[in-house]
Amino acid sequence: MINILDKTNSIANHFLFEMRNKDIQNDRGKFRNNLKRLGIAMAYEISKSLDFDPEEVLTPLGKKQVNLLSENPVVIGILRAALPFYEGFQFLYDQCDGGFIGAYRKESGEISVNLDYLAIPSIEGRTVILVDPMLATGKSLMQSIEQIKINGNPKHIHIASVVAAPEGIDYISQSLKSEHTIWVYSLDENLDSNAYIVPGLGDAGDLSFGEKK
Repeated sequence: MINILDKTNSIANHFLFEMRNKDIQNDRGKFRNNLKRLGIAMAYEISKSLDFDPEEVLTPLGKKQVNLLSENPVVIGILRAALPFYEGFQFLYDQCDGGFIGAYRKESGEISVNLDYLAIPSIEGRTVILVDPMLATGKSLMQSIEQIKINGNPKHIHIASVVAAPEGIDYISQSLKSEHTIWVYSLDENLDSNAYIVPGLGDAGDLSFGEKK
């Protein structure tokens, strides 16, 4: 299942507009802040699909039944581009367990993905939100999912991205056999010959933190 959030008008479209706009996106602080705000908004949307249990709260004037999360999700970010986006999720799920995966794209003839860092809690039977702002080929996400399964089999995986390419969505849908839902703000046109999303927004990591050597 895929949820494309810009099909519904919301303030989030303003944040993504500024992140895409080549005359605005060079404001590094604004770019990171917009990425964090999109994380908060998407975390809220995903929360609607999680499990809740009824609880009774005692106020100074009486009692009221409310539905509360049965369990906080495990939020896992793919470094480094995910950090501001991840911060938005952590802001909303402030009691969640968290984890990080280090992944980078190595281009030596054929593009390959290297995973060189993994720090995550047990995910056995739990709901996982895997956070990566750009879903291009889908290969790094699939390799990340294979790695996190070392720590257990999750109940459900939510893949959270800002911008995705159809090729990446198709690859995930065909390759991932676990129960999962994909959440994106925008499904863009395609990947170019360098496997970058078109029209996309550029390199989210570089725009957040500066160009890497």
